[in-house]
Amino acid sequence: MILFLSFFKKNSDKSTKSANSSDTTKQKGLKAIRKGELGEYKIEIQLEQLPKEYKHLNDLLVENSKAKSGFSQVDHIVITPYGIFVIETKNYQGTIYGGKDRKTWSVNGKFNMMNPFIQNYGHIQALKSIIDKKYHHLFISMVSFTKRCTFKLDELDLRKISSDNLIVYDIELSEFINRKISVLQIEHEEPLLSEADITNIFNSFYKENITDSMIREKHIYALKYNDKTEKGVQNDLGQEKCSMCNKPVSDKVKSYCLSNKKFKGKIYCFEHQKEVRIR
Repeated sequence: MILFLSFFKKNSDKSTKSANSSDTTKQKGLKAIRKGELGEYKIEIQLEQLPKEYKHLNDLLVENSKAKSGFSQVDHIVITPYGIFVIETKNYQGTIYGGKDRKTWSVNGKFNMMNPFIQNYGHIQALKSIIDKKYHHLFISMVSFTKRCTFKLDELDLRKISSDNLIVYDIELSEFINRKISVLQIEHEEPLLSEADITNIFNSFYKENITDSMIREKHIYALKYNDKTEKGVQNDLGQEKCSMCNKPVSDKVKSYCLSNKKFKGKIYCFEHQKEVRIR
């Protein structure tokens, strides 16, 4: 009888641990969702505080034949008298390594993501197909990261207000938009878009926005499937890359790093070897 009760207790403990593990996973997922929602909410509040003559849209899904899913999901669009800002938001934590010419960026040298400006370029091309060509030169690409990130970029142009490709922290988004418009106001004596133009562009985007929940779910599923496939292909190639910036390295560099105790079994490109040695 004692053995039977002991066996029952063990099984009960296992099921409790399993349930607790499942609950923990769910809680982590919910926290990630809440952080993402909070980040979007912070941005939406800033956009609401922009001048009344500006118009903005959030979370647009439009057709894009060149995208893998067949659609482009645009986080935010701000239409102003001096430009159309297309904003891609990222909710990561850590050091962001990237550059304009890199196909992939990385977080902490571990997690890889598509260059967000390439991603946003695709969104802008999809939006251009919706409106008249005379507006096509007015697009400004912005990528927003949370303040829990630190930027380590190949070039500083992405932080310069003169650029049409800007990387910002979420808390400074509206500040950068206003600063960019101030520069454009100096360059142009008259607004580039009239009130009627702004309304026309807004209505065109709004009309093309896909709200069908089934289509949106298919789009998200397609993105996840393609992401897994691409990672699988990269792993199969077996090409060694720098642990910090994700740049491919030669076999000679790989051998040097693995034989150097300072690098603790990690591989670094020549540039980041210096950083590791200094620490």
